[in-house]
Amino acid sequence: MKKSNYMAFLQEARQFIPQERIYTDELRRLAWGTDAGFYRLIPQIVIRSEGEEEISRLLKLADLYNLPVTFRAAGTSLSGQAISDSILIVAGKHWEKYSISPDHKEITLQPGIIGQRVNELLAPFGRKFAPDPASVKSAMVGGIVMNNASGMNCGTHANSDKVLLSARIILPDGTLLDTGDSVSRAAFEVTHRDFIRRIYTLRDEVRADEKLAERIRYKYSIKNVTGLNLLPFVRFDDPFDIITHLMVGSEGTLAFLSQVTMQTEYDYPFKASAMLYFKTIKDACRAVVAMKKLTDSNGEWIVKGAELLDWKSLASVSDPIFLKYKGEVCSSPLPGVEPGDETGLTAVLTETKARSAEELKRNISGIECCLSDFQTYTPVRFTDKPEEYSQYWAIRSGIFPSVGGTRKPGTTCLIEDVAFHIEDLPEATAELQQLIARHGYEDACIYGHALEGNYHFILNQSFSSDTEVKRYEDLMNDVKTLVVDRYDGSLKAEHGTGRNMAPFVRYEWGDAAYEVMKAVKKLFDPKGLLNPGVIFNDDPKCHIKNFKPLPLIPLDTESPAAKVNRCIECGFCEVNCLSCGFTLSSRQRIVLQREIARLRQNGEDPERLSLLEKQYRYPGNQTCAGDGLCSMSCPMGINTGDLTHVIRQEEIPQGSFGYKIGNFAANHFAGIKSTLRPVLGLADFGHSVLGTKAMSSITKGMHNAFGIPLWTPAMPKAFKTNSQLSTPAPRQNKVVYFPSCINQTMGLPKKSPVEQALVSKMIALLQKGGYEVIFPKNMEKLCCGTIWESKGMLDIADRKTAELEAALWEASEQGRYPVLCDQSPCLHRMRETIRRMKLYEPAEFIYTFLRDKLVFTPIDRPVAVHITCSMRKMGLADTIIALARLCSTKVIVPEEVGCCGFAGDRGFTYPELNAYALRKLRPQIEAAGVSIGYSNSRTCEIGLTTNSGIPYVSIAYLVDQCTEPVTVNPELT
Repeated sequence: MKKSNYMAFLQEARQFIPQERIYTDELRRLAWGTDAGFYRLIPQIVIRSEGEEEISRLLKLADLYNLPVTFRAAGTSLSGQAISDSILIVAGKHWEKYSISPDHKEITLQPGIIGQRVNELLAPFGRKFAPDPASVKSAMVGGIVMNNASGMNCGTHANSDKVLLSARIILPDGTLLDTGDSVSRAAFEVTHRDFIRRIYTLRDEVRADEKLAERIRYKYSIKNVTGLNLLPFVRFDDPFDIITHLMVGSEGTLAFLSQVTMQTEYDYPFKASAMLYFKTIKDACRAVVAMKKLTDSNGEWIVKGAELLDWKSLASVSDPIFLKYKGEVCSSPLPGVEPGDETGLTAVLTETKARSAEELKRNISGIECCLSDFQTYTPVRFTDKPEEYSQYWAIRSGIFPSVGGTRKPGTTCLIEDVAFHIEDLPEATAELQQLIARHGYEDACIYGHALEGNYHFILNQSFSSDTEVKRYEDLMNDVKTLVVDRYDGSLKAEHGTGRNMAPFVRYEWGDAAYEVMKAVKKLFDPKGLLNPGVIFNDDPKCHIKNFKPLPLIPLDTESPAAKVNRCIECGFCEVNCLSCGFTLSSRQRIVLQREIARLRQNGEDPERLSLLEKQYRYPGNQTCAGDGLCSMSCPMGINTGDLTHVIRQEEIPQGSFGYKIGNFAANHFAGIKSTLRPVLGLADFGHSVLGTKAMSSITKGMHNAFGIPLWTPAMPKAFKTNSQLSTPAPRQNKVVYFPSCINQTMGLPKKSPVEQALVSKMIALLQKGGYEVIFPKNMEKLCCGTIWESKGMLDIADRKTAELEAALWEASEQGRYPVLCDQSPCLHRMRETIRRMKLYEPAEFIYTFLRDKLVFTPIDRPVAVHITCSMRKMGLADTIIALARLCSTKVIVPEEVGCCGFAGDRGFTYPELNAYALRKLRPQIEAAGVSIGYSNSRTCEIGLTTNSGIPYVSIAYLVDQCTEPVTVNPELT
């Protein structure tokens, strides 16, 4: 495309889209050039869209200048359908509206809502989102529908195509059509009369060809997303129903999907799962075929899901049964198993659901009876305990990234996706496994939805030589022969055709069906501007081009950051990344650092390297909170914050001016805190003299002009702990209390709902619970090291931690007494680095040690609770919520509020990050009528107060307010 066309497009687009949502710089174009698949294309322009009007105008402009457009939601697609070398339009964070029908049986959704969020919205009504891809916690509705992504339970009976009721779409000419609105339909019939006539004609032609119509029914009796969706032509008479369902699986090649209305599904309240182990993959498949036939008195399938995991899948997650089996076959012979051959073991994760406990028992009994005809390696054991079976399903959901993480350095992780008819399953599965092995893919694995005959197989592939590319090409040709010629299955079952399977669409479907698909494409997109190269591609080699490189980032293998080299860029992390949608996501940071590392190593383009390094600083480094929540949704636990800390360390090497300042502060920490207190006092004086409005205006101007930390009314006054350290007479129960540096230094803000600084309140609460409070020596000098860690001065951080550990060890009498720190982020680092003592933050300590020593009288007003990143990572989210519920009859935990983004001092220096992270907080606070919030991190509370409109304080204040000490009857003592 001509550069002048892009320039003209940009000039006009900037008239109605803010510059901050248009990306043309080298850095962000590269960042958006990857999805979860194994291809890479670098877009010329990236636009974060917001609203149908913008999309309509953008498509008109693209049509005017003949520029291709690709749409993207979460970017978790696997076949290269969410990347572009032209214009990429993102429909994610600004597309999250929804509405639920009064009977809860229908839900209307915009494309940027994450699938799991839909389930959370429907859960209170006993309903759920029917499509259930393994990526449901990360994938967005737009991508789920437009790829017809299914999963473990929905099969073909409850996928997007079956539950979709209507859609709002925007055609390439900018026309908006709402197929669920009679006025919109009537208008469309007038403005697009020929379009509707062509739909009628295509419908009638398909039905007139009985052989084609029957083939369409047969092909869609199993999962199939190869090519465009032809089923609507035989399922529906109404042209608008056909148009609606043509969207499903179209991968953005026909129109933009701005809204869908879908049926919700009943969520069975009683569930049980079992991990079944078989000695061969054929036996496992035969058992699945048998279980598929089980039905209840209503004719419903008893088995709702059966997920096959071959030996490599089990090995990738270190499955304990697999490890046991491997040990046995290596040490002693097992009947029917070659000595030392662990490659036969296959697991089938099986699920059943019911409306009652009695029905669930009957289901389990029926399945066990069915399985009695099969020899399992371990006894069949179902569990109905969510804490147990959720671990099984978490393993299943993480197979792809986990297997990808075991690949050899520098290789690419590929995932293919096929389906067979259930009667062919045992033989086809065994042949597929043999075929993959025959091509030398010794570490490949097969897993997936066996109940639907749908498998994924993962290949760790190098494309560094023509020989390796040819090996992959030969494999795919043999897969095509096996799946299509031998079993007439689906080359793509649920991951979308994309670029990966585009050369094989005609081969699988035949000429007649393919010509119908081409006619549909021409009708909707006559210029071929929407997602070119996807589904329809004239290049027979397109599936072996534009592979995504995964170069290694040179990192110390002993560093936690080294885990990033296992990243396959699946995007599962992004749901927890607070800067995703603001600057860069955790996945994009890894993508960019890989390219920077590659350029440093080969020296081929020093100018581009310098540009990327410069452009990375603000979006990549300075606005990374380093909170580590990304690791919680990454199956391999990759914490991009660790990488950020290493980058910051490289920018402040030992001997640099910045390092010297950090080292001086560490060596003179008490003095630094003493210096900070007058500064806080001066700010408080200015606030008193100038007033809130003037003080805010002046300090905001200084922040913008000079980059000084931003003052807000939530800024605390100075505080000093020395006068507060009186302890009562010795008591039997003792606790070592280490007030965090910030709570030793910062007191209350000018307008505070509480009267005592936290250190004083914590002491009083501990004493109320009958505890003697012990303080470590030289407390003014001590710090957990988080301050230095966040700046990249990791060695200084470790030194400060060691000093603190020694002081706490002495104070606790070598670990005899528990240690309490009043700041959860500090406590998290302490737990990560100090192993020989029992360490607690306020919520867990109170819930564990004080609950039986206090009488709780709950207040009858709503309170908000913020769960800090560190609490989530320590697994203590439920603890602080449970504690709050002892204190209030109505506890509000705001939804979709993860890390607050304050990140130590970044809420002062980059307050825009804090504001973005908490953008969904205030509306929920106001709607619930909450007047005060509680947490357990002082810095987080400053940011929460600033952005919520209500004060946030430590949970300790709420507990103190709602409790009295337990009184002991003298007659019983």
